[in-house]
Amino acid sequence: MARSRRHKGGHDDHEEHVDEAWLVSYADMMTLLVALFMVLFSISSVNVSKFESLQRSLQAAFSGKIFPGGQALQNSGGDDKSTQNGTAQGVTSFVPVTPRSGRESRSKEQRELEEVRRRIDAAARSLGLSHKVKTRITADGLRIRVLTDDLLFASGQATPAPQSLPLLGRIGQILAREGRHPIVIEGHTDPVPTAGTRFASNWELSTARATSIVKAFSVTGVGQRRMTAAGRAYLDPVATNDTSAGRSLNRRVEILMPRMARSK
Repeated sequence: MARSRRHKGGHDDHEEHVDEAWLVSYADMMTLLVALFMVLFSISSVNVSKFESLQRSLQAAFSGKIFPGGQALQNSGGDDKSTQNGTAQGVTSFVPVTPRSGRESRSKEQRELEEVRRRIDAAARSLGLSHKVKTRITADGLRIRVLTDDLLFASGQATPAPQSLPLLGRIGQILAREGRHPIVIEGHTDPVPTAGTRFASNWELSTARATSIVKAFSVTGVGQRRMTAAGRAYLDPVATNDTSAGRSLNRRVEILMPRMARSK
């Protein structure tokens, strides 16, 4: 009987030891929960602005805008074929290139137009024709105005008069030397009908005069692909057509050298 009680007592001690085993699992769970809370706390403390700055920097670095070949690496995945001796194929070295800004380009073009204007004004002065030739630089470009009366054309005619050839030759040489900008040549008339001439209207007359200037410039070396002839008839007057003096100012040829670098 005593043996039986001792056996039973021993059995009871073993049962009590098994019941306390849950403490180990509980302690492990509590440790994991503490670790989880620490991770959640650290995530909640991220500096959002620094994280976004890092994200933008990485995107820019692999977009090809900062590092040469960045876009190629992004497309190829950086495989072995895209690099050789540590350098991406097609990129020999890192050479930062600073493109010319639009402001610099416009400033350079402004200087070019001013130089052409200076040369044309000097040519007109040397020929004693400053009162017939006016130049100005506008938002559209360089505009050269040449009055036709007693210089370019006889009344109702579209063939350049002999006295105009020295001036046309000098202007043509200057434009040919510049060689970069397009050239638009406009013929302008007054509203007086062209009856008694070979031209049906002022449209035909103004267009024929612009075309004859194109031909004269072509002889001096101005590329024909650069030039455009346009007839505007009497639609763009610069003075009144009610007086003979005003009509004389409206009878003109205007040479426009348009800007290539437009300001925004």
